[in-house]
Parts: sequence; C-alpha cells; structure tokens
Amino acid sequence: MKKIGIIIILLGFGLTVFTTFSYFTKEEVVKVGPIEITKDKPHTFNWSPFVGIGIMAIGGFILLKGKKV
Repeated sequence: MKKIGIIIILLGFGLTVFTTFSYFTKEEVVKVGPIEITKDKPHTFNWSPFVGIGIMAIGGFILLKGKKV
C-alpha cells in the first residue's frame, strides 16, 4: 500500500505542476477530388491545481493509514 500511496502522491504533484494538457486533431477544410486541405485544430484540457493537491492528500492518507505489504 505504501508504494501505491507514493505513486498517487507523485501523480498529484504532477497534476499540481502541469495544469494544462493540449493536443491537436486534423480537420478537413476543403476536399475537391483528389485534393484535400486540412488544418490542425488545437484542443486544451485545463484543471485546477487544487485537483492535484486533493489527490496528493488522498495519497498521503493511503501512505499513512495503509497496511504494509
């Protein structure tokens, strides 16, 4: 359980530091016969740093109260 608690704490720390995830998708703009024109469309996913802090708290609770395996 201690390993799981440490992993959850590290995950929470990562979510606290990095609060945005961005990715791109291709969107078709024009298609005329064999000719295609596409553009990259950005998408972002944001979350509050408090989400990471909450996950770190859960990981700390598991770390302190969990059984030794």
